[in-house]
Amino acid sequence: MNIWHKIILIWLGLLVVSLARADVYKCVDDDGHVTYTNTKPSAKSKCSALSREQRVSTVPGRAANKPSPSGFPKVDGDTQKARDNDRRKILEQELATEQKSLDQSKKELAEQEAIRTGDERNYQRVLERLQPYKDKVALHERNIEALNKEIGNLR
Repeated sequence: MNIWHKIILIWLGLLVVSLARADVYKCVDDDGHVTYTNTKPSAKSKCSALSREQRVSTVPGRAANKPSPSGFPKVDGDTQKARDNDRRKILEQELATEQKSLDQSKKELAEQEAIRTGDERNYQRVLERLQPYKDKVALHERNIEALNKEIGNLR
């Protein structure tokens, strides 16, 4: 096959692809919910064809804040207060544990920084040996920051 045949086939392929566009329909049900579809709706449904030039977003919209249904279980104020207090105690315990772990990690890092082995003439090797200890300290610091933020968000 020569080059001209290939070029003609490519152009024909592009032409076919450009013609293969689907129609999009906007359907609104009795409750006012909007649905977009590419299948032809029945004649009795409330659907209209959209213009091909009109852009359609495929990202679902945010749901409106609706009140809880009447049968939805409610929690009285005292029970919720007790739950919030329990949550605060748990978070404070976790914070104390994380603080102890951070102190221990800092101590281990300081011990490792004081050690110099004979095969670490290159300072990069020292940094590589210390990196896991530094990572552990950073992890505990991030956890403490997150716990403090969570405690700050409590009522």
